[in-house]
Amino acid sequence: QEQWVESGGESVQGGESLKLSCATSESTFRQFCVAWFRQAPGQEREGVASIGTDGDTRYGDFVKGRFTISQDNVKNTMYLQMNDLKPEDTAMYYCAARADPFWSLRDILYKYWGQGTQVTVSS
Repeated sequence: QEQWVESGGESVQGGESLKLSCATSESTFRQFCVAWFRQAPGQEREGVASIGTDGDTRYGDFVKGRFTISQDNVKNTMYLQMNDLKPEDTAMYYCAARADPFWSLRDILYKYWGQGTQVTVSS
């Protein structure tokens, strides 16, 4: 089974930016809908952003224009650019993928998951 490996998480101050990456060796990456989810301690996992194979995107309501999801089909890598980070963005961030063309923020629809990368935002 192909792996999906996140990177880029770290501890930052409020207002700063981070860019998360998720790389895979999946050769048919361009056929996958991909997404980012996050989970804070004691909270349910929530959808952050998703992008379909046609480039259509959807974001969680809390994003409010601060984050951008993208993907590079040559590098088989997806990204999450996060700007104006807030302490409430502190969580473990996971990339996810499914062999379906349409975006979704429902985690149960995703078959492939990365191991997570921690983002901590201090005030």
